[in-house]
Amino acid sequence: MTRTASNPADKTAALVLFSGGQDSATCLAWALSRFDRVETVGFDYGQRHHVEMDARQAVRAAMAEQFPDWANKLGEDRVVDLSGYGDLAESALTREAEIGFRDDGLPTTFVPARNLVFLTVASALAMRRGLSVLIGGMCQTDYSGYPDCREDTLNAQAQALSLGLGRPMRIETPLMHLTKGETWALAHNLGGEALVALIRDHTHTCYLGDRGALHEWGYGCGRCPACELRKNGWRDWRAGAAA
Repeated sequence: MTRTASNPADKTAALVLFSGGQDSATCLAWALSRFDRVETVGFDYGQRHHVEMDARQAVRAAMAEQFPDWANKLGEDRVVDLSGYGDLAESALTREAEIGFRDDGLPTTFVPARNLVFLTVASALAMRRGLSVLIGGMCQTDYSGYPDCREDTLNAQAQALSLGLGRPMRIETPLMHLTKGETWALAHNLGGEALVALIRDHTHTCYLGDRGALHEWGYGCGRCPACELRKNGWRDWRAGAAA
């Protein structure tokens, strides 16, 4: 039965903000290991490439195929059109622009208030679906300087959503204090080498949308900040595992 806003919140279910990248895929696996029902939501916000939108479906399908116990828990997916929001953002992720740093010190890949917008929209969907837990891959350890990835920001957002919706809305961020190497380790703990291979082969993180070559750590240009984090995290994790 489709839940409506009048339904009580289901504490055994959660909604994952799922982009198709390494972090959100790890969060999806984390949620599937803890909740009885897990739904996903993605956002088409005017990205300069749509590779990650294709990756979303590939990751969901692979998880359902390779992890039967998780397949039974994996619920609906919804993609929300926020392309008008992307038009407002002066970001290297939404237009052709050099990847670097702005005069104020923030990366040019910063999309203003992106996580706040995503969480607000996701909370509306969660309320309609009877869900009270939002899960996202935000991280302030390897967060590239984005202020909307900080724990203080997300704690304040959870309070604002709960007040604005008139019911509790919890935001879970399992990667908040992990390095990228520790995120790879978490994936391994959750699903072994099978999940690591799934994330390596199917997720997409590269800011430039490069899927030309499969590296030991996954697809990507290998040079942009997102690829550097992913690559260095992989090597840190493998070095630690071998020690």
